[in-house]
Amino acid sequence: MEIGPYIKLHRIKQEMTQAELAEGIVSSAYLSKIENEKTEASPNVVSLLCTRLGIQLDNSTDEMIREKLQEWFGILSSEHDQADIVRLYQELDELMYDNHSADGLVMFEIYKIRYFLVIGDMDRALSQINKLSEMAGNFDSLHLFYWYKFKGNYNSANNEFNQAMRMYKLAEEKLNQLDLSKEEVADLQYTIAVTHSKLRNTLEAIDYADKAIATYQITYNFTRCAQCHIVLGISYRRIRMYDKAIKNYNLAKHLGELKHNEQVIQLTNQNLGYLYSTVGETEKAIYHYEEIIKEEGIFFFERILAKTSLIKEYYNICHYDKAKEMVELSLELLQEVDDQDTFQLFYYITYTYNYAINQEAEKFESLVIDEFIPFLKKHKDYANMVIYANMLAQHFEGNNRYKESVKYYKLANSTYEELISL
Repeated sequence: MEIGPYIKLHRIKQEMTQAELAEGIVSSAYLSKIENEKTEASPNVVSLLCTRLGIQLDNSTDEMIREKLQEWFGILSSEHDQADIVRLYQELDELMYDNHSADGLVMFEIYKIRYFLVIGDMDRALSQINKLSEMAGNFDSLHLFYWYKFKGNYNSANNEFNQAMRMYKLAEEKLNQLDLSKEEVADLQYTIAVTHSKLRNTLEAIDYADKAIATYQITYNFTRCAQCHIVLGISYRRIRMYDKAIKNYNLAKHLGELKHNEQVIQLTNQNLGYLYSTVGETEKAIYHYEEIIKEEGIFFFERILAKTSLIKEYYNICHYDKAKEMVELSLELLQEVDDQDTFQLFYYITYTYNYAINQEAEKFESLVIDEFIPFLKKHKDYANMVIYANMLAQHFEGNNRYKESVKYYKLANSTYEELISL
């Protein structure tokens, strides 16, 4: 890294203005030229600027820092224990502060974005992006690759998938300028495949998942292979190639079992359950959802999703005792939630079926009409809109309220048309 951008990075890290750093040494305009490599500063000026920043140019620890950086970069991109990730970050942060080695400093600062996302600190991730934005004009091709990729990760974590795709595509454009490992390229391809899937760009998702899986197969990265098969399964289900979808889901499940990866296994069960529910094979759907709730070690989201899915399946086959049992289990689980907004959908599903099973018509109508359907419209959740508009229509039809019934059948039909056009 050149000395000008190095000084600029430390100035930004310390939240110092150009005027504050330059005072008594050089003019602010001249400092700007130094930082942006438009002029070469004398050794004396460089020394004075570094002294004010409290840094020294010392390459004696470069090799050791390089090794630790590579170790940290590696575990950030893998399924590694978070305590190790945090420990190594703290160690590196202290080394960078004490030794001020220029080599790897920019990459460390860029990787902090990824680190904050891994530990779930979205605010610090955004703060780091904003802090580095002023530096981006000095990044080389390698820096830009990770800059775009991790900004895309941030956008994706915020459900801003169009913006995430734009960042990933900018990262992809840098690949022909870099000599990255096949695994690194495949990781970007997998990430793009997932983002295309989120955007419902089905054919593009298949294309990128196939590219990524070709690498993961020869590098024996079975976990990533499984995740690619899940993306392929979702994509083939969407275009109603159900046999290919089931084949990919089963391959994912097999690889998950080989690696003893419960998250992959249960994600596959969830997707198989959804597929069989879609094609009307309720017993098979129930089997896969039941497999999920047997495993207590999985994440909260997967557990509540499986239980609410079982409520729907049992209700649809008029197995109301089992549906009521699942409602009670779901309500117990939701009592553990602190952030109700995140799991609002599951509250609505659970209480909708609770009122329907108990034949509390007034509460059922009020909840679905006044709260649930507006919530689904706001979040553009068309799949659930179809389900609950139909449920409401059938409820009114069963009570000989045909005008209201027609209204919600029409809503279900128009929503379905919107869904299949995506």
